[in-house]
Amino acid sequence: MLGYYVVLITVPVDKAQHLAEFIIENKLGACVNVVPEVNSIYWWKGNIERDREGLLVVKTSAKKFEELLRRVKEVHPYTVPEIIALPIVAGNVDYLRWIDDSLG
Repeated sequence: MLGYYVVLITVPVDKAQHLAEFIIENKLGACVNVVPEVNSIYWWKGNIERDREGLLVVKTSAKKFEELLRRVKEVHPYTVPEIIALPIVAGNVDYLRWIDDSLG
């Protein structure tokens, strides 16, 4: 089996479902959980900003991560989108195998 990641991506609330479907349809992730709304507080251009955002939790393989990163950046509306990969260090072997099977 390959390495695996959980990838966190924030997106405007009204774009979350569309981006999740884009990821699945293009086999960039095996599963995307859409958290409909999180409150984000962050620095941007010297100011503290506050926004409502959607949060995508993507399960994917290490092999697919670079393509996921590139393709999401191409369609994401933010100038600097949050796309952070966390390695999966342990998990249900059957689920990890399912990720491989789903991504081809």
